[in-house]
Amino acid sequence: MTQHPRNRTVLIAGASVAGPALAYWLHRHGFTPTVVEQAPALRDGGYKVDLRGVAMQVVDRMGLTSAITRHSTRMRGGAWVDASGKPLATLGPDLIGMRAPGDDEVLRGDLARVLHEATRHQVEYVFGDSITGINQGHDGVEVTFARSAPRVFDLVVGADGLHSGLRAQVFGAEAEFVRPLGMHACVFTVPNHLGLDHWELLYPIPGRVVNLYSTRRAAAKAQFIFPTPAVVPDRHDIAGQQRLVAEIFEGAGWETDTLLAAMPHSPDFYFDAASQVRLDRWSAGRVALVGDAAHSPSPLSGQGTSLALVGAYVLAGELKAAGGDHRVAFARYQEEMREYVRVNLTLGERNAKQMVAGSRRQIRLQTTMMRLVDRLPWKGMALRSIMKPLTRAANALTLRDY
Repeated sequence: MTQHPRNRTVLIAGASVAGPALAYWLHRHGFTPTVVEQAPALRDGGYKVDLRGVAMQVVDRMGLTSAITRHSTRMRGGAWVDASGKPLATLGPDLIGMRAPGDDEVLRGDLARVLHEATRHQVEYVFGDSITGINQGHDGVEVTFARSAPRVFDLVVGADGLHSGLRAQVFGAEAEFVRPLGMHACVFTVPNHLGLDHWELLYPIPGRVVNLYSTRRAAAKAQFIFPTPAVVPDRHDIAGQQRLVAEIFEGAGWETDTLLAAMPHSPDFYFDAASQVRLDRWSAGRVALVGDAAHSPSPLSGQGTSLALVGAYVLAGELKAAGGDHRVAFARYQEEMREYVRVNLTLGERNAKQMVAGSRRQIRLQTTMMRLVDRLPWKGMALRSIMKPLTRAANALTLRDY
């Protein structure tokens, strides 16, 4: 006879990466998860995200390695270019992507679809709705929604990202926990006017970077990284954000003007500060947080998606190990993830400081080093040395077998 855990019903806010991954493991461990997502459907598009180290072990334990491989960006490499488009350094896929053997890279939207497909027949998804109220009691959590009728769940988990609405309701205002790193980034889809074929171009300007890549020949992604200005438009003011980016990169050279001209017509414009989330505790009573809502290391770390997958695995596993006792499970979840999160937060801070070169001299030194590394006979050893902080962060946890 199957022993069912206590606190079986779990509401998860967010259907991007951490939410569906948590739902997968909860269902596998005998819980009954429900996922509520504010968007009317899965969010498509998005930039490319990395899956490294321990996160790929989680993907393998989910039986999704082949599905991820099918959606791999399969980038062939890339180049740093000057204002005329002349290559300053041409790099292979290992160096341009900073990935070790066994790591992979997919578009965020593709990963979301893979996770949804793996769970949609076993998990209840409620799209186009959001949580408006949380009332914790001794035996459960009363939840009110913007559109649906109120419901009671045993546990609630926020997997709704950096700007988590659930975190704001239960833990406090966003400003208490979100720490900007002094950089902003925007990403959007543009026509692939250069005909890039699984190829990436980086155009460094003192204090700024323009990045263009294509994983599918019909379209490309443009990314702009720049220091956070003194005045930033509200995060819902897309027109204001686009005006700001156009002003900052006006006359920057290379293909910048063409990319900026395409920006207002893009279907998936993204703009935000590179920020980290730092909380002393990722749970309060019957409510917990996972992924970026709990401990975003910032997109500049390249590790946010990996932390989301690993955190979902550990949280669900600890709930199973504790027989559904949330007090025990939530404490063990935080203890198990603590060092892994700390190392990756440190990596994110480091990357933010080194993401852009501050002068033309620094750009010359940077591109010269990249060009030389790719040509050295001991390239593998040099690459391992460059990647050491990232490799350490990606593997800073040993997965338990739940």
